[in-house]
Amino acid sequence: MLTKKQYELLLFINRRLADEGVSPSFEEMKEALGLKSKSGIHRLITGLEERGFIRRLAHRARALEVLKRPEEMALGGMPEPSGERGRFSPTVIRGDFKAALPGTPAPVEADAVQLPLYGRIAAGTPIEALRDQATTVGVPGSMLAKGEHYALEVSGDSMVDAGILDGDTVVIQRCETAENGTIVVALIDNAEATLKRLRRRGASIALEPANKTYETRIFGPDRVKVQGKLVGLLRRY
Repeated sequence: MLTKKQYELLLFINRRLADEGVSPSFEEMKEALGLKSKSGIHRLITGLEERGFIRRLAHRARALEVLKRPEEMALGGMPEPSGERGRFSPTVIRGDFKAALPGTPAPVEADAVQLPLYGRIAAGTPIEALRDQATTVGVPGSMLAKGEHYALEVSGDSMVDAGILDGDTVVIQRCETAENGTIVVALIDNAEATLKRLRRRGASIALEPANKTYETRIFGPDRVKVQGKLVGLLRRY
């Protein structure tokens, strides 16, 4: 699942590689997407890499490889540039930029599923304590896997380099185990819930942020319980 900017950047990189055989510079990416700083490009690149759309080639400057190419589908039904047919049909997070009347609910897909919205995930609050079946959010049914799901509002910027921003709504598949490297909702010491990337290091468990200003926290296996894994993200613009 991609944001609009991630999708635009993937198109630009793929087109430049096809035309010139070399990745565009970060400055060229910034200009092409109309961003004010290269830090935004760094976040977009990391997000595409985390989702398996591109790969950075080691020991080579400006070296990116597109692993999944955009196909015909584009935002708003707009056709892609010629020669961009590929194997991948993206699911893109779309912002509704039309001004709505006060009190008008945001449009939801016809096949939307209502999930419980547990509130903002924050340190010191177990997920179960956030349970509020009266508050729900509609998400596309195609976003969901098997089993039970719930939604959370993200608080803070510890996962920005994975494309998860403060105020985003994340869709979580409830589970008690997760593969190494998965972004999970982890409950620490039965008291603190956090959204982090799970890494197993021998007999220990590391909870990694996606922001260099935060430190990785390491715990014994009996101190961490997985309460779900990330399967989707919703954002309003």
